[in-house]
Amino acid sequence: MQETVYNQTIAKLKANKIRVTPQREAIIKYLIASEAHPTAETIYAALSPRFPHMSVATVYNNLRILSDLDLIEEMNSNDVATHFDFPLQPHYHAICSNCGKIVDFTYDRFTDVEQVAAKKTGFAVSGHHLEVYGLCPDCQKLLAKQGAGTNK
Repeated sequence: MQETVYNQTIAKLKANKIRVTPQREAIIKYLIASEAHPTAETIYAALSPRFPHMSVATVYNNLRILSDLDLIEEMNSNDVATHFDFPLQPHYHAICSNCGKIVDFTYDRFTDVEQVAAKKTGFAVSGHHLEVYGLCPDCQKLLAKQGAGTNK
């Protein structure tokens, strides 16, 4: 599936007359392979050894192009940084309100949410986005230990 998404992405860039540079290719491949919802800085840190003349601005510019073409999603968590996701398949995000961890999940009952929204509102719906917030299992354990420690 990743190779198909990569080829479709390259085709969309070319159709929009956007040059496919080695750096752009590397950023796309990194995003497709990543499940960690990286920030621009994370992508830069991972790719800069291969591209020593690439700047963080180059990464940001490429992410903006991919976002403007609706190829990637931008997400914000409580760590203030913008995270990026290459949606290989439709999914949603659970975001930890303590550490900012982002986890993908699917929920089949939302498959018709766009049709329902269009019918109820009259909107010509072009898409939807869902994020849920709470504490991840690691933060739940950490906060429980900290709470237990204060009761002594």
